Amino acid sequence: MLDDFINQFWPSTIDGLALGAIYALLALGYTMVYGVLRLINFAHADIFMVGTFAALWTVRSLGVGTVGGFALVGVVALTAVVAGAVTAGSAMLLEVTAYRPLRKRGASRLAALISAIGASIFIQQLFATVVVHRVFGTSKEGGKLPVDEHYKKLTDVVDFGPIQISNDKLIIFVGAVLMMVALDQFVNRTKLGRGIRSTAQDPETAVLMGVNIDRVVSVTFVVGGVMAGVAAALYFLRFEQTNYFVGFLLGIKAFTAAVLGGIGNIRGALAGGFVLGLLEMYGSSLFGSQWRDVVAFTVLILVLMFRPTGILGESLQQARA
Repeated sequence: MLDDFINQFWPSTIDGLALGAIYALLALGYTMVYGVLRLINFAHADIFMVGTFAALWTVRSLGVGTVGGFALVGVVALTAVVAGAVTAGSAMLLEVTAYRPLRKRGASRLAALISAIGASIFIQQLFATVVVHRVFGTSKEGGKLPVDEHYKKLTDVVDFGPIQISNDKLIIFVGAVLMMVALDQFVNRTKLGRGIRSTAQDPETAVLMGVNIDRVVSVTFVVGGVMAGVAAALYFLRFEQTNYFVGFLLGIKAFTAAVLGGIGNIRGALAGGFVLGLLEMYGSSLFGSQWRDVVAFTVLILVLMFRPTGILGESLQQARA
C-alpha cells in the first residue's frame, strides 16, 4: 500500500492538481454567493451541469475530428466561452426567479434554502426529460451520454523524469489559474468588486453609500456562473462525458472545498479545491480508488469538527472594502 503511494506520488499529484482546479473553480460560486447573501446556493452544481451540456453541444457543433496541439487550446477556449456564457445566463435567471422574489419579501434563509433545493431538482429533471432524451436522443435511464473522442490527449507534453504532464491536465491547470487570478483582480481592484465586498461586509451601509444591492447580487451570481462554465469546459476536456446528475457529487465536493478553505473566502476556496483534489488522489493511491469519495467526505467532517472556519478562516464579510 505504501509502495503504491510512493510509486504513484507524482502522477497522483498531477491528477490531484488538475482535479482540484475544477473543484476550486466550482467552489468559487458557492463561496461568493455565501459571502454576499449568507446563502448556500445548492443549485450551483446544476448550473455546472448545464455548462457541461453546453460544452458537449459546442464540440459537436464544430464538427471537428480529434484535435491536439494549438487547435486543442483553441477548441477548449471556445468551449469555455460558450459554456461560460450559457452558465452566466442560467445563473442570472436562477437568481431572478428563485432568490430575488424571496429577498424582496424578506423571506427567511430557510425559505431560500428550500427554493435552492427545488431549483436544483427542477433543472435536473428538465435536462433529464427534455435535453438528454429529446435533444440528444438518449434515454433518461441511461444517464450518461455516449460521446465520441474529440481531444487528442498526449501523456508527455511536459516531462521532468518522474513528472509527466499530459496536455489536457496542463490546460486545465493553466486555464483554472488564469481564471482565478482574473477573479481575484476583479474583486479587489474594480468598482463592482468593491461593491461586492462592501455588500458582504455591511449591506445596510452599502445601500446608504449608493450601492445597488440587486445589481451586486446579480453580478455575484453571474461571476459564479462564469466560473462554473469554465469548470464545466475543463471537466469535459478531462472526461468527455456528461449526464443530467453530473453536478450532484461534484457539487458536494466543491462545497467541501469551499468549507475546507473557509466558506466565503475566495482565496480559501482556491486553496481548498487544490488540497481536496490532492487528498483524494493520495487517498486513492493509499487505500484504492473505491475510497476516493470516502476521503473527501471524511475531510469535510473533520474540518467541521475541528476547524469550522476552514484553512484561511477569513470570510468575504471580513475582507477590507
